[in-house]
Amino acid sequence: MHAILPMLQAAAGYTREYTGAWAMFGAGLGAGVAVIGAGLGIGRIGGQAAEAMARQPERAGQIQTAGLILAALIEGAALFAIVVTFLIQSKFNF
Repeated sequence: MHAILPMLQAAAGYTREYTGAWAMFGAGLGAGVAVIGAGLGIGRIGGQAAEAMARQPERAGQIQTAGLILAALIEGAALFAIVVTFLIQSKFNF
């Protein structure tokens, strides 16, 4: 409890450059997490789709179509996250 007060007092004196540095760090971290998450999600979809097509070859067309649609949705969400990180970066000019 005693360690919180000095941290709050120090936070009150932060400048725009300091805040901008943390915003840039957060934007970079967010872009990285978005790309890693999208890669894991699309990889999992591909693996599960291949397994499903191996189990039911007669449904391969439907499974492939569903997998492509889901991969596109994941990629769209990741692209949105990266655009948001670029918007955060553009707010802070040094």
